[in-house]
Formats: sequence, structure tokens, C-alpha cells
Amino acid sequence: MREDDLAALDTELELVSVSVGEHAEKVGTIAIERPDARNALNGQVRTELKEAVAAAEADDAVRVLVLTGGEGSGAFVAGADVTEFKDRGLVEQREASERPRVYETVDDASIPVIARINGHALGGGCELAQACDVRIAAAGSKLGQPEINLGLIPGGGGTQRLARLVGEGQAMRLILSGELIDAAEAKEIGLVDQCYEEEELDDGVYELASSMAAKSPIALEFAKNAVKASSRMGLEEGIEYESELFVQLFATEDKDEGIGAFLESRDPEFTGE
Repeated sequence: MREDDLAALDTELELVSVSVGEHAEKVGTIAIERPDARNALNGQVRTELKEAVAAAEADDAVRVLVLTGGEGSGAFVAGADVTEFKDRGLVEQREASERPRVYETVDDASIPVIARINGHALGGGCELAQACDVRIAAAGSKLGQPEINLGLIPGGGGTQRLARLVGEGQAMRLILSGELIDAAEAKEIGLVDQCYEEEELDDGVYELASSMAAKSPIALEFAKNAVKASSRMGLEEGIEYESELFVQLFATEDKDEGIGAFLESRDPEFTGE
């Protein structure tokens, strides 16, 4: 896909915006634009997000993706749109929960995805952030899984990803109480990887994204797959998987470019070949 194809998609989306290179070269940004509902995930937002992530992933101009809430909403994603739950029964919800959902689309993306948490990330919004590879939050953000207050449990992967990020005890505390925590505490327990004051958030997010985007796209994909395997495979199986990915990279032109640039004391120019 060409960059102009992605720009064309941006004009077709109503509740999601897409840009490439606006903040950093080879970095795409997807923003949820539903400020009247604090970016709550309704069916349309979920569908448009999946389309935008897939399009960015297929775009050769995008090596790293930033996922965030639109400005002025005060939220990353304030949760699922609860109004859609009111008259939904078991059969309807089972259909709505068929995979791949937006969480799997983000988690399975071949390019790195950074959550730029610029406001509250609650319920499904917190789960969406957990599906990203790195989470960077503004200091005023609140995070949590308040589904228990509705007589529900997290249904977008929160019981699984949260425990892997913060440990079973902390996950139990947040999920069983519905307690919301601020970004500083979220960083302390490992739910958030970096926390910045609001005016410093973009610098923190896009400096990291730019650093990643300068790397070999193939190595980025393989490294992401290998790290994710650490929580999904046994140790010996994971080490074998890592070794195989490492060996496969020796067939790439990017490996030759990276080694050559190192020996010649220059910056590499990776092409993804």
C-alpha cells in the first residue's frame, strides 16, 4: 500500500483519523475522534480502528504506529460504549466477541504499536492499551478495569494481559475492586512504561517511535514476535524460536547493511529487504 492510499482511507473514516510522518519520519498515528463520548469504543470505532491498523501495517511508509485519543476528548479511550450492552443478550454478545477483535488486530500487528495515553484509559480502553507493545501516559491519566461495577469482567483480554504486565496480585486488586489508578502508580506497577507531564508527552512518545522507526523493519517484526513469545511459550521452546528468527535474519540485506554500517562507522539505511 502507498502512503496516498492511507491518506485516502483517512478521508473515509468518520471516528478515526490517520496521519503519517506528521510527528516523526516513518511513524504513523491513529487517533480516535469521538470526543462527545470520550472516545468510547462503539461498533463503528472498533471497525474503523481495525481498518486503520491494517492499512498502516500494510503501508511501506509506516514502520511504527502510535495509537492515541483525539485531542480535546480528555481520554485515550474511556471504555466500551455501555449503551450497546443494554439490550444485548448472550447470543448477540457472543457474535460481537468473535475474533479477531480490535485488541487482537493491535496485538498481532507486524509493526510496533505505541499507546500514547493522553487521558483516561478505562475498561476496554485500558485493554486496548495493554494490547499495544509500549504504553506511555500523560501524568493526569487514569487507568483501570471498572467492569466489575457493572456486574461484568474485562472481556477484551484484560484478565490475561494485565496479569502478565503487573502480576497476578495487582491484576486481582484492580479487576476485583474496579479501582482506578493514576499514571504514576500505573508506571510503578508496570502497567505503564513511561509517564510524562502533558506538555512533554509528544516528545517522549515520538522520540521513542522515531528511534524504533530507524531500525530494520524485518528485525523489528522478528524482535516483537520473539518478545511476545516469552509469555506464550515455555522457556526452551521460546529460546529455540528466538534462535530460528535470529538465523533467518542472516538472509536479509538489512543484516548486511547493519553490519557494514557498523564497521564503516556510519548510520545504516535499512530498506526492509
